[in-house]
Amino acid sequence: MSAPGMVNAQGITNIVLVHGAFADGSSWSAVIERLQAKGYHVTAVQNPLTSLQDDVDATERVIARQHGDVLLVGHSWAGAVVTQAGNNEKVRGIVYLSALVPDSGESVSDLLTRLGSPMEGMTPDPHGLIWLDSPAAFQHVMAADVAADKVQQLAAVQQPIAARAFNDKIKQAAWRNKPTWYLLTQNDNALPYSVQKKIVAQTSSETKTLRSSHLSLISHPDDVARFIAKAAKSLN
Repeated sequence: MSAPGMVNAQGITNIVLVHGAFADGSSWSAVIERLQAKGYHVTAVQNPLTSLQDDVDATERVIARQHGDVLLVGHSWAGAVVTQAGNNEKVRGIVYLSALVPDSGESVSDLLTRLGSPMEGMTPDPHGLIWLDSPAAFQHVMAADVAADKVQQLAAVQQPIAARAFNDKIKQAAWRNKPTWYLLTQNDNALPYSVQKKIVAQTSSETKTLRSSHLSLISHPDDVARFIAKAAKSLN
């Protein structure tokens, strides 16, 4: 039996999952269960969502605890996080799920402006935080194909993100030097499918498309787990 994290015929066994805005590490629960059943060593980062650097630091601390090489997975806002943290020498590849993927020297806000989809409609509170704690709004933006009772739970544990984080710039885009995969979600009200396709054209990632809301990791965990496992197996 191989030690955790060793690269063998089955590829990489360490998978680090990074959540996006308005979520926490528990958003990966269904995917974690499925990846663990496949024999992977899985760790979910808990992002503070206070700045890009703070989230990169949180991700780096988890990567440092892995024994061997890592497949890094980022959803939504965490696309920016793993684009920076993915430069770590342990990271062999990056999987993006409906993710924001800036280039070097670019912020998420810069990226969306360049792709003709500037950020709008998100007003920070007096503390500079953007919330999505209304279940109705959460369902519309993030989880249109998720059951109402589950949406209530997700809205209850959602984590706000600091508005300034969207203006923090990537220093070096890891996707320019490492293999990437991108899962596109067609019925996405948070990051339009048309914008995701533009991102994929930029990164030249291997892709899969789902008829899913933004939270495919919750509404389609089987598909998401299979996509991640396929990427891990290819890195042998």
